[in-house]
Amino acid sequence: MKNPREEKVKSLRILQIDKEIRSGSYPNSTSLGEKFEVSRATIMRDIEFLRDRYDAPLEFDSVKNGYYYSDPTFFIQSVMLSEGELFTVSTMMPLLEQYKNTPLEDSFKKMMEKITSMLPNQISVDSYFMNNDIKFISDPLPKIDAEIFNTIFKATRLHKTIEFGYRSLGKQEHTKRLFNPYHVICQKGNWYVIGYCYKAKEIRSYSLSRMNELICTDTTFDIPEDFNLNSYIDPSFGIWTTKEAPKKVELLFNSNINTYILERTWHSTQSCHQNEDGSVYLSFMTNQIQETLHWVLSFGSSVKIINPPELVELYKSEINAISKMI
Repeated sequence: MKNPREEKVKSLRILQIDKEIRSGSYPNSTSLGEKFEVSRATIMRDIEFLRDRYDAPLEFDSVKNGYYYSDPTFFIQSVMLSEGELFTVSTMMPLLEQYKNTPLEDSFKKMMEKITSMLPNQISVDSYFMNNDIKFISDPLPKIDAEIFNTIFKATRLHKTIEFGYRSLGKQEHTKRLFNPYHVICQKGNWYVIGYCYKAKEIRSYSLSRMNELICTDTTFDIPEDFNLNSYIDPSFGIWTTKEAPKKVELLFNSNINTYILERTWHSTQSCHQNEDGSVYLSFMTNQIQETLHWVLSFGSSVKIINPPELVELYKSEINAISKMI
């Protein structure tokens, strides 16, 4: 049976050997044995362990009489996690469901598998941390082509103009767009890019899932110094691109859902309190009136719009349209 203390000492020694090799000092089994006060045979076993366990690209330089990594970027990722941190790692896996239709899914899964594989064997946790007792429910998400996804990020990073076909809501065909991508945004698992559209001659946001035939051109662009992302979107509420200034939204929720409203932070600028009759007043500043409308509609008859007037009119118009369909 392995001695836990000896295994811990060995693990620490392996980390120190890795550090010595990465320092570029070309240590050998003799110098390492003297440094850590162990035999040359022990160091040789450690060297083999590095090769077998971590696939270390270890080579021996006969001229400098020492070990080095043929891949200078290699190092042992030492991961020391508490039980609580391990629980956090395990619960992140189901959360990746919101990225299941993007190339990030495979990247995140590989990253999490790598972290898990680096955990010391001595760590043990209750099995419920790692089983399927925890379930996250995500919204239905559109599928995004991997090439489009990766090209968008490349063009945004390099400030390259892109060309693509785009199918707008209610349309049957894709129409061509020439676009300078400024910023990529993920809203509840839906991916968008915001920037300058040459066709519209203004700042627009486009959904990655509605694009096709995307090309990254050789044309470069500069993001205007006066561009402010938060002037076009509301980080707390939505990405409906607009030039409108923020307006104060005031809502009154029925007492039957007061706890639900009170226990959440709906907006970073919100003011929220319960009235004597149990109803809840909620207000916040936003330029996302259209997004606010969709959110308010989800509460049905449990909410009354106080302000602004244009939100009231939009709400009435939507309700009338719905009633005509019944």
